[in-house]
Amino acid sequence: MTSRISKSSRKRPERLPAWVWCFFGVLILFSAGAGSALGIRYGYEYNLPNVQSLEDYRPDVITEVFADDGGVIGELYLERRIIVPYEEIPLYLQMAILATEDKHFYTHSGINYFSIIRAVTKDLIKRSFPIGKGASTITQQLSRMLLLTNRKTYDRKIKEILIAWKIEKMYSKQQILTLYCNLHPMGHGIYGVAAAADGYFGKQLKDLTLEECAMIAGLPSNPTRYSPRANPQAATIRRNFVLDRMADEGMIPPEVATEAKSKPLATIQQKPGAGGPAPHFLEHVRLYLASRYSTEEIWRRGLQVYTTLNAEMQESAFTALRNGLENFDKRNGWRGPIVNISETSEPDMDAYSHASWRTPLVQGRIVAGLVEGFDDGQAVIRIQDYRGRIGSAQVEWTGLKSPSAILKPGDLAWFRVHSIDNSDKTVSLTLDQKPKVDGAMIVLENNTGAIKAMVGGYDFQESEFNRATQAMRQIGSTIKPLIYAAAFEKGLTQESTIQDTPFLYTDDLGRTWEPENYDGEFKGEITVRQALTESRNVPTIRIASLIGIENIVLMARRFGLTGSIKPYLSLAIGACEATPLEMASAFTVFPNLGTQATPYFIRKVEDYDHHIREENRPEHRRVLEPETAEEVLDLLQNVVQNGTAQAARALNRPLGGKTGTTNDFTDAWFIGFTPSLTAAVWIGYDRDETLGDRQSGAVVALPIWIEFMEKTLKDRPIEPFASLGSKQQTAPYSRPSNSNHP
Repeated sequence: MTSRISKSSRKRPERLPAWVWCFFGVLILFSAGAGSALGIRYGYEYNLPNVQSLEDYRPDVITEVFADDGGVIGELYLERRIIVPYEEIPLYLQMAILATEDKHFYTHSGINYFSIIRAVTKDLIKRSFPIGKGASTITQQLSRMLLLTNRKTYDRKIKEILIAWKIEKMYSKQQILTLYCNLHPMGHGIYGVAAAADGYFGKQLKDLTLEECAMIAGLPSNPTRYSPRANPQAATIRRNFVLDRMADEGMIPPEVATEAKSKPLATIQQKPGAGGPAPHFLEHVRLYLASRYSTEEIWRRGLQVYTTLNAEMQESAFTALRNGLENFDKRNGWRGPIVNISETSEPDMDAYSHASWRTPLVQGRIVAGLVEGFDDGQAVIRIQDYRGRIGSAQVEWTGLKSPSAILKPGDLAWFRVHSIDNSDKTVSLTLDQKPKVDGAMIVLENNTGAIKAMVGGYDFQESEFNRATQAMRQIGSTIKPLIYAAAFEKGLTQESTIQDTPFLYTDDLGRTWEPENYDGEFKGEITVRQALTESRNVPTIRIASLIGIENIVLMARRFGLTGSIKPYLSLAIGACEATPLEMASAFTVFPNLGTQATPYFIRKVEDYDHHIREENRPEHRRVLEPETAEEVLDLLQNVVQNGTAQAARALNRPLGGKTGTTNDFTDAWFIGFTPSLTAAVWIGYDRDETLGDRQSGAVVALPIWIEFMEKTLKDRPIEPFASLGSKQQTAPYSRPSNSNHP
């Protein structure tokens, strides 16, 4: 019998309560979310840069160039960066950074979640990127440097947070702050707070004031916008904001912040270098380094370059040459204004801006100024947003009595800035002009060949051509000491006589040449001593003819002259070319009593880790026998005492030297020496152009040499020249490990 179960008697399975389904749903979603988050995290971590690289990171650092006293005279860099330890970061600077960038730095774990939530809320309202400005901690900013990007993307922000966590686990707060202070860009190629202190204020970190610390602390947010060079007004506002933040956080009293905000923004505009007194020398160093070291070593790893340059001598040489060129130029009169802007495409005087106005005014510099008009007989001059007035006293050197006689509204002319008043935007000026003539000066230490000063021209910004080492110029009468040295080797003496009478020379082609003396006179029979003392041309040519012009060529080569030297009698009065450096080196042979030290300018080069890459010492060679050198030395001292260089007697020192002037007065020279220093001065135009009638070496070059020596010898004891009776003649011979002669 088949039993049947009624439908009503079947039991249905009980359904789970809704809350259970909700629980499991949430659990599944949570697990999936956690798994996804964990997967994303590990996926991102797999591709994250190694945080350890922060510790191992060697940033681009500066190649520093040092003078002979250890002072920095120049720098080479792509990123200007100076690395400092935590202990050297001033407390004010630390507080300023924390108050501005991350006040909870010492309490959070790398991420400030409250700041992120606040930033997300603001950005959602604005419908912009969800984690915006103000959300990043110092640790996150440091992690961003590892990522090498500032693009606002979800991907970058996730990586930034993950790296920040890792950084906080690996480093202490002090280490993180130190890394941040050393690595953060500060504008104008400057990286790190130490380089910012040096670059903007010319100071070490320990010497910064409160307001200077505040300005530096305000830069990381936007180095371009808050640059004190490009935007001084914005930089001041930002600095004052930082000071207010410090006061709000109780780091400094409000009255201290108020006082600091009242201080002017006193920054320097650039570090010494291209704008300093040794730009041609620094370029000379750069070219040398480029020939021996890789780009990576020079511009990224950083070298320490110790040179022979003496900073005080360089400043004196730089100033003396500029003064001499400017004085010579003014003696030839004022050339008139540069242009009148009514003749240009910008006749609106209010809108006009000259290219030179892009850099800040510097006291003592010559700068272009615009004549806006006249008031009570004075010309009103605008330079940038500064104004000055010039009257009759400021144009007196032109020979005219009134500015209105030589200037008119709209004229653009050169003016020298004597003082600057930033409070009322006024300047004190005189009318000036930049010389067209140029020149060079080189100073050597006699017994070592060390280059102590090098000035390659009037203005490096206008011409990087180094006339001290690259300009091959006719040397005129400065070759005569070499000729008399050759004559002494052939048996002549100071008392030997020679005819100073008309001399007619006929060459193999039948061409005639009748040389003349500078003064156009002949003195008959004179001694060799008188011939050199008075720089007589005809007797010198007779001596060259007597001993053979080939011997003169050989002697010039012995002294180190490398230019084209042709065996013609005109060589006896300087018809050959040499650089000022070659001529200065040649003249060191006489005070050295016959030895010549090869010129050099690099003493030592060290790498980033202070390993010595090269080290150089003087290299000597014998050029003349001591007796011959002493004879010429005596003659060259007589040139100063009784000859063409008598103006140098005012120095009241043992001195020797020789003036030089070429045909048509195209080149003016003076090469002179003390027992320890030799300095060569050359003046001329880059293109062969006359300096003017009677503009000889004694008139043009010698005063520059005297001005330099007057400053250089001021506090030095008087020293005598060596002589055979007081000095062992054989100089020590040594060879540099790496020659760096120019």
